[in-house]
Amino acid sequence: MEFDEVEPDESCVCGDCAAHRRARRPAVRSGHGATTRARGARRAAVLLAAVGSVLGGGVVASTAAAVPRTDSGPQTAATPQGGVAGLFGGPLTDRLAVAAQPATTRAEIMRRAQSWVDQKVPYSMSSYWSDGYRQDCSGFISMAWGLGSSQTTWTLPDFADPISKDALQPGDVLIRNNPDDPQGGSHAVLFGGWLDAAHTTYTALEQTRPATTVRGTPYAYWNNSDGYLPYRYKGLSQPMPTPDGDAFPGADAFGPGKVNDSIARLGRMLVERGGGRFYREGPSPEWGEADRRATEAFQLAQGWRGAEADGYPGKDTWDFLVHHKGKDIPPAQGVPSPPPPPAQGPPPFPGADTFRPGRVNDHVTQLGRQLVKKGFGGSYRQGPGPAWGEADRRAVQAFQSAQGWRGAEADGYPGPHTWKLLFS
Repeated sequence: MEFDEVEPDESCVCGDCAAHRRARRPAVRSGHGATTRARGARRAAVLLAAVGSVLGGGVVASTAAAVPRTDSGPQTAATPQGGVAGLFGGPLTDRLAVAAQPATTRAEIMRRAQSWVDQKVPYSMSSYWSDGYRQDCSGFISMAWGLGSSQTTWTLPDFADPISKDALQPGDVLIRNNPDDPQGGSHAVLFGGWLDAAHTTYTALEQTRPATTVRGTPYAYWNNSDGYLPYRYKGLSQPMPTPDGDAFPGADAFGPGKVNDSIARLGRMLVERGGGRFYREGPSPEWGEADRRATEAFQLAQGWRGAEADGYPGKDTWDFLVHHKGKDIPPAQGVPSPPPPPAQGPPPFPGADTFRPGRVNDHVTQLGRQLVKKGFGGSYRQGPGPAWGEADRRAVQAFQSAQGWRGAEADGYPGPHTWKLLFS
């Protein structure tokens, strides 16, 4: 069997590519002259995948999908990438190290990714950031997953399992590789959460020119959408349970801005237990006030009070519903009315987790409108709206800085004190 060689991109100055060019050039063979360009590229892709390195990079096509935008950033970007390398570009004794995947959590993945967004790490296929990872799209994913090396779009799937579109959760990735042209068209983005119940738009955190960004993106991407495949990192220490299982999916699956199958299942179980009157429309995968009120009514029917009847399902609530235990929700007249909202003062702080990348809820809109009212709306090009974005973070940061706060006190994410001052 004979392979047509694809030489490293001449613009790449990393040690691996330079050494490969010097070693490989004398060995390039001309072939028999009848092999088509596409067939040669496919053979080259097999060779490159076998050694675990992409020699060169890719450019995303210039045609953009005709989908409404949720930010003002560019729809396409050049995203060439370097080859497999250790931290700061050093050599690897094991180029893939697939067998030793460090464990991490979804929260940690998103925290690391957000750190590059906050620092606006410049895009580069040959430079390495202060944490040691290469500043291209595959280096960004390698950093977020905590791999301890900079991989490529061709080798990242070796650290992950393929999943379906509907199984996507924050911390998963979407990867496109072009087997007909290994040096062009490859890209990877980190999934930050759905922005709508129909699963047509999501928050993408990605390393693209000019720097790391987070933006609302049509599924699967602005262009070449059919080529993107979803993957889940194998090293997750807290994998999400399957939506159809009886295990409690975790408290983080429920709340403002959450969209998943567990919410739809919760709603169906609540309707079966007498909670249908809380839903004007059938239960959906998107968390809403109807879900909270129905959950609260079920908890109150069990005799629970206080924090045990806050409208958010915990392990006991889920267990009672799944196994049809306890009492059904009584008719309307038997349900204690919730306490009225306070007549004055700032509205209750909805929690720090309400304002993070991927969150979509009315509290984000409420926050943005108050910032505009207070004179801190300069970062909004449109809106404010219910989807948390960089404009919201910058507006909050401007308000915090105006209070004389610095450092972690002015990080652009509202806490109880920021909320109280803003609405006072």
